[in-house]
This record gives sequence, C-alpha cells and structure tokens, in this order.
Amino acid sequence: MRISILTIFPEMFPAALAEGMIRAAREKGSLAVAAVPLRDFTDDAHRTTDDYPFGGGVGMIMKIDPIARALDSLAVGTRAGRPPGTRVVLLSPQGRAFAQPTAIAYARLEHLVLVCGRYKGVDERVSDHLIDDELSLGDFVLSGGEPAALCVVDAVARLLPGVVGDFDSVESDSFHSGLLDAPYYTRPAEYQGWPVPEVLLSGNHAAITRWRREQSLRRTFERRPELLQSADLSAEDRRFLRTLEHEGTARGGR
Repeated sequence: MRISILTIFPEMFPAALAEGMIRAAREKGSLAVAAVPLRDFTDDAHRTTDDYPFGGGVGMIMKIDPIARALDSLAVGTRAGRPPGTRVVLLSPQGRAFAQPTAIAYARLEHLVLVCGRYKGVDERVSDHLIDDELSLGDFVLSGGEPAALCVVDAVARLLPGVVGDFDSVESDSFHSGLLDAPYYTRPAEYQGWPVPEVLLSGNHAAITRWRREQSLRRTFERRPELLQSADLSAEDRRFLRTLEHEGTARGGR
C-alpha cells in the first residue's frame, strides 16, 4: 500500500514514520509513505500556499492550485479521472469523524492520499472537485491536519497483512468489532492488595473468553452505548445486556 501526505510541513513526519507499527509496515514492504511538500507546487518566489478569503474576514485560506498540482503529480487528478483503488482525503474540522470501519476500508486501498488542511481553512473547490472524503478526528480544532494524518496512517498501517504479529490482537481491539475492548491484566497477580480477576487465573479458556466478552459489552454499555446499535450481537450478548439494563434500573430506583 502507498500513502502520500500533502503538507506544507513535511519535516514533521520523518521521525514519526520511523517508529512503531508504521516502521514495521514499511520494513515489511507492506507500506510506502511519502510526505509531499505543497510548497514545491507553487509558482511564486515566496512559495505561497495561502491567501486572503474572498469577501473579507479574518484568517488565511489554503489555495487550490498547489493542491491540484500536487495531486496531478501523483497521477490522482480529479475525482473523474482517479485510478481504481485510490482515495484522496482532506483532513479538516468539517469532516465526518474518523472511525475504525474507515481505517479498515482504507487498508484495502492501493493508494491513499491525505491532504493536510491549515490556517482558517481550504478553498472549498478542493472539497467540491478534488477529494473523495473529508475526515476529522473529533470535535476539536488542531492547528493543522498533520497530526490527524499521522493518526490515520498509524490506524491503517497496523491493519496491513503481517504487520501485527498476532492478528487476533487487532480483531479484539476497541472498535474493530464494534465494541470497546475488555480490560486486561498482567503480572503480578496481586499488587498492593489489588488482585487480578480470579477467572483470568483459572485456566478455563471458555470462561475467560465469555468473561472478556461480557466485560467488553459492559464497558460499551456504560461508556459508549450508541455503539451497541450497530454491533454484531449474539442472543447471549443481548441477554447479558438486558441484565445490565435491569441492574441500572434497580440502582436508579433506590
């Protein structure tokens, strides 16, 4: 897989791309990542990538022409002529929330292009004509799209074949299955009077598997109940959730 990051700050990326799962994916040949300097696609002596907004107002707006030229240089052009297996994404506060299903979909692509917004915003014609998707990390504002781009790259890299040694550790991650993950413990079995749940020391793998599933359901029910609406739930899962609802009703009635 190939990821291209269009940015006015390419120097932000080398250190981050040389660590963790991104490094592992690159070393295994599963991933190639390149930061593409947008200033290389300007046509003035100052290498300007922003300008004042038409109609006035505060702040500067990223220009469309350097972005369009950079996309052309990657042979991804406009939406109409884009190669199959390619997706161009703008990172901005106006985008839909980035979530695990999107990371899974992106991991199947041949080429993902991330456009890092900056300043007050990006010329709206970029969204109208040049990108396939617009993403945000959440309801907060960053100084630019570069930190968000790194999050997307990391989320996608760890899903590529052979990058994580035991893929079960990916499939059980929070959000991968539609639920929050269960709690985990390691040695020592007791620390300052705080014991590990007894079931995890029992050696009964069926009981441990069910305990973890129930803990995953409980966490999701308590912290992110909206996720349960789209989660793949068994009849046993639904029975357990009903017990949690009854517990909540009982506590509320006291």
